[in-house]
Amino acid sequence: MAKISIFAGSVYGNAQHVAEETSGMFEKHGIESEVFTDPEISDFVDAYAVVVITSTTGQGDVPPNLELFFSDLRDEFPMMNSKPFAVAALGDSSYGESYCGAGKQFQELLTELQGKPVAEMLEVDAIETLAAEEEVVPWLENLVPQLIES
Repeated sequence: MAKISIFAGSVYGNAQHVAEETSGMFEKHGIESEVFTDPEISDFVDAYAVVVITSTTGQGDVPPNLELFFSDLRDEFPMMNSKPFAVAALGDSSYGESYCGAGKQFQELLTELQGKPVAEMLEVDAIETLAAEEEVVPWLENLVPQLIES
């Protein structure tokens, strides 16, 4: 059975909340999922499909809870071999060029690891959307067939 691994990069808990709501949606569809907030490389390697839901901190940086994981992915470079993935980036467009920077970094790295993006990265702007889960959950729900295809 397909298991979707959700990697949540959160500073104040918003991305983690969105990830938990997403996990609930997957469960309603009969799809096993797990949210990782302090993942190891083995969690990534063992994943059938990868979803990254991340906020951005600093000047477009990956949140502290995923910094080491992101660095380890870069260093160890575990190839995804066309494993499906999707990235939802939460940000604030008033930050200019660093807007959704962490999501952009993950999108780029997962592509370099030869993952198969099932959609363009979703950008959720905090200026326009108060409840990010209202955009992310339906977006990912529409991607279920691509995420679990074998």
